[in-house]
Amino acid sequence: MRPYIGGQAVIEGVMMRSPGSLAIVCRRKNGELVVRERPMTPSGKGPRSWPFLRGIGTLVESLKMGSQALRWSAELYEEDMRSDDGDGAKPPAKGGVLSALALGVVALVTQDGECHPEPSDRDSKKKGSGIAAALPILFAVVLFVALPQAGAEGINRLFKLGLEVTSPGFQAITGTAKLLIVVTYLLGIRQIAEVRRVFQYHGAEHKTISTYEAKEDLVVENARQKTTMHARCGTTFLVMVALVSIVVFSVAGALLGRAWGDTPLPGGRLVQNVLFFLLKLPFLPAVAAVTFEIQRLFARYCTVGPLRVLLWPGFLVQKITTAEPDDSQLEVALASLRATLWREEAQTAPAQPDRVFATYGEVLADPGYAAG
Repeated sequence: MRPYIGGQAVIEGVMMRSPGSLAIVCRRKNGELVVRERPMTPSGKGPRSWPFLRGIGTLVESLKMGSQALRWSAELYEEDMRSDDGDGAKPPAKGGVLSALALGVVALVTQDGECHPEPSDRDSKKKGSGIAAALPILFAVVLFVALPQAGAEGINRLFKLGLEVTSPGFQAITGTAKLLIVVTYLLGIRQIAEVRRVFQYHGAEHKTISTYEAKEDLVVENARQKTTMHARCGTTFLVMVALVSIVVFSVAGALLGRAWGDTPLPGGRLVQNVLFFLLKLPFLPAVAAVTFEIQRLFARYCTVGPLRVLLWPGFLVQKITTAEPDDSQLEVALASLRATLWREEAQTAPAQPDRVFATYGEVLADPGYAAG
């Protein structure tokens, strides 16, 4: 059985991962390809593989690994910028390339797949990695939970709708505000040159995985013909979260209404908003878990035929987070997949130091990677 492949775009590169391997390939300014590959520990068949629980684990691990990959690619990018200066001047801060928070969101919208193996190398267990993974999650909570609720409250007051904070109508407005914020934010960061490049690599990653799933040869000619859209994209996941949250929080609000009687929440309007925001937090894992399972079903049964219409909302937003890649970017994505497939077959082999190839042709000439 062929291994399942997921992936993510990084700065001037692509990360690919399978149940037992992970590889990142980045292109340097001089055209060289740097390959970093690691064996991974498959999650097995325990509780983490159970429906609904697996969605939470996948999201956390994907953000963790994706943030690490983005930071590594940012370091390579800054080294190239430093060498371009030629005077040893201090390179721009990472915020000059992409802010840490933007990196986290980019990691979320460009990651694909449902593999959540655990890294087997010691580097991933540093204390800082947990903090780095938590920052984008906290940022996402503020941007995609607190801000939409504040926007819904503003609309409720502006049009004097008189909706209770816990009512389905208020949740529908909140979900709509969430979608608008997601789209506006993504359109905004797309204007950053480095982010747009990442979105091109996101398109290259989608095309490469589609080529693999079609069981075609992993060559540029085949990948070039594929679409940049993919049903398991993290961007689609975000869109679906906004829709699923309307239902989940409407149900939560109804339960609160039964608990508190005619007054769903105590206190004034501000207190009610703060309380309901805090009460939403424990439900966020449930929203992620339900969304993950729905996306799995859509990706499996709705990619062809009339049910494909269910994927269109996610595909429309993917048009923001993906861009048509050039052949050199497709080469990077293909090289990353080849390295991942090699490591999947050679999991017992010790982790190799980062390898540098002068050209993509050298990658194809490598006895291991050529087998992809």
